[in-house]
Amino acid sequence: MDRTERLYKIDRMLNERKVVAVDVFLQELGISPATFKRDLEYLRDRLNAPVVWDRDAGGYRFAQQGVGDAYELPGLWFSAAEIHALLTMQQLLSSLGPGLLTPHVEPLLSRLKSLLEREGLSADSVQRRIRIQKVAARAYEPKHFTPIATAVVQRRRIIIDHHNRNRGDVVRREVSPQCLTHYRENWYLDAWCHLRNELRSFGLDAIQRVEIGESVAHDMNEAEMQEILDSGYGAFTGKDIEYAELEFTAPRAQWVSKETWHPKQESTFLTNGVYRLKVPFSNPTELVMDILRHVPFVKVVSPPSVRDRVRKALEEGLENL
Repeated sequence: MDRTERLYKIDRMLNERKVVAVDVFLQELGISPATFKRDLEYLRDRLNAPVVWDRDAGGYRFAQQGVGDAYELPGLWFSAAEIHALLTMQQLLSSLGPGLLTPHVEPLLSRLKSLLEREGLSADSVQRRIRIQKVAARAYEPKHFTPIATAVVQRRRIIIDHHNRNRGDVVRREVSPQCLTHYRENWYLDAWCHLRNELRSFGLDAIQRVEIGESVAHDMNEAEMQEILDSGYGAFTGKDIEYAELEFTAPRAQWVSKETWHPKQESTFLTNGVYRLKVPFSNPTELVMDILRHVPFVKVVSPPSVRDRVRKALEEGLENL
């Protein structure tokens, strides 16, 4: 964390715990004794913080403020994660339709607004100055979300009409919901499909009908479920895992090396600055789409099947130009 974040954390720790030992500061802040000493001097000298050492208590605390300049940290500070969480919460609460939480939404929004305004900030100004853009979010039928979420939590089976975009048909299935996943701005239902007898992920935008059944949901072994869900690439799950090796040219490598393509990816920089990335996948569909985003700065080293699919997509794309 940077110094600004550390100063606010030091202030919070002293206010909440009253007395804090040096070792506790060093461990929770993840800094050296020298860095902590500099932070303490900055708080005292620049911000007039009344931090004193209490020998009897064995730690630092705030002294009672007397006559003189008042101590106050400048303004309200947010970390990137807090800004994202705050604005996302506001957007989600504002967009809720009729449901169980509707009567409680307005009070929550008011409390978020008062939190900002108490620090002299306008909630409207914050939303206007810091934007969260949703890209590639697919629309789903809002009325389907509540019964699906209810079935997930209450462990009930549901009957869904699922539209298969590749084949163009609609299949009715009985499924046992395992969990809801929000991935790349879209919602997915991870469920045991009793029609196919395997774990499947269904995009909520492809579900055309939902009915909560009477039967208790089949619960999968959590470790087995996570292995299937985490082994595939993107929203595609599966047990049959392959590995794709990709190489990105030096200029593009500086961008791609900052990205996480898969939790279990392996990567390294070659001597010529090329970035080599190895990712597991069970279905190459989404992987191929991500590779195409980086053409012509990417090379598919292996397997040949993925290389052929990328080449075919490029050839078909050229034919459509």
